[in-house]
Amino acid sequence: MEPKQPWQWSEAEWRAHVEHVRAGRALVDPDPSKRWPGGAKVAVALSFDSDHETPALRDGETSPGRMAQGEYGARVGVPRILELLRKHEAPSSFYMPAVCALLRPDEAPGYVAAGHEVGIHGWIHERNTLLSRDDELELIVRALDVFESQLGYRPTGIRTPSWDFSGSTLSVIRELGFVYDSSLMADNEPYELVEHGERTGVIEIPVEWTRDDAPYLMMDRYGGLRPHMPPRQLLQIWIDEFDAARAEGGLFQLTLHPHIIGYRSRLKILDDLLAHIRSFDDVWIGTHADIATHVSPLLQDISREEHA
Repeated sequence: MEPKQPWQWSEAEWRAHVEHVRAGRALVDPDPSKRWPGGAKVAVALSFDSDHETPALRDGETSPGRMAQGEYGARVGVPRILELLRKHEAPSSFYMPAVCALLRPDEAPGYVAAGHEVGIHGWIHERNTLLSRDDELELIVRALDVFESQLGYRPTGIRTPSWDFSGSTLSVIRELGFVYDSSLMADNEPYELVEHGERTGVIEIPVEWTRDDAPYLMMDRYGGLRPHMPPRQLLQIWIDEFDAARAEGGLFQLTLHPHIIGYRSRLKILDDLLAHIRSFDDVWIGTHADIATHVSPLLQDISREEHA
C-alpha cells in the first residue's frame, strides 16, 4: 500500500506528529532581578561546534582538500578562538563529534582546562534523523565513552549534529540522563521539553539559524552554496540580537564553527561582538551547562505548582 500523503492524514495522525516533541514552560524567572546570576540583565551563552573533518567524513568526502578545510578549524581556528575567549573572559561551550576527539585527544581536555564546557555532538556528525533507535543510541553511548575516557566524566549536554530530532532522539537523551539539549528552536529562552504531552525534565537551550555563522558564511566549491554576507554586516545582526535580548532581560545564544568563523576577517567580528557585549556591566556569560544549572530550580517550581 502506498504511504499516505500528509493531506490524507487523519487529525489524530497529524496531531501526533506535532505533539511528539513540544516546548513546555519557559524556564525564566518572572522577577527580572532574579532572572540571571548577580542580578544581570542579560545572559550570554556562546557555543562552538568543533566539527572539523567530520561533516565531510560523514558524507564519504575524503579528498585531501576537504580534509584540509576541516583541519583548519582545529589547527588555526581553535587556538585563535580560545585566545579571544580568554581576552574577553567568556566561558563557552564546545560541542564535538567523538571522531574529532579521537583525532586530537588533547583538544577536549584543552577546552576544559581553559574553563570551557565540552558537550556531545554525535559520533561522526551523523544525520541522526536517518538512524534507527538502536544505532542512534549506540553512537551516543560510544561518544560518551570517548569523552569520559578523555575528561574523566560524562558531559551533561548534547547538541544533535543535524539540529534536529529523530523519532527516538528525545527518548535516547532521557535514557542516557542528559541534563539539557541544545538543538531545537521553539523559543528564545530556555524551556522544558515535553514528549507526547509528558514533562521530561530535560532543559532545552534553544538555537536559531540567525544566530549561527554557517548560513551566512559557508562555502561549497561544487554547489550553489556561497557566502552571501560580508562579515561586518553579520556583526550588526548579532549585535542587534544581543541588544534585543538585553532589552528583554533574556538569553543571547550564539553558535559558531571553528572552520567557519576561524578566519581573520571573521574573527575580527567575533572580537568586536565580544567587546560590545563586555561594554555593559549587567551581562552574565556562562556555558550552556551553567545556564541549565541556573534554570533547573524552575523545574521543581513547576512540579510544586502542578501538585499544589
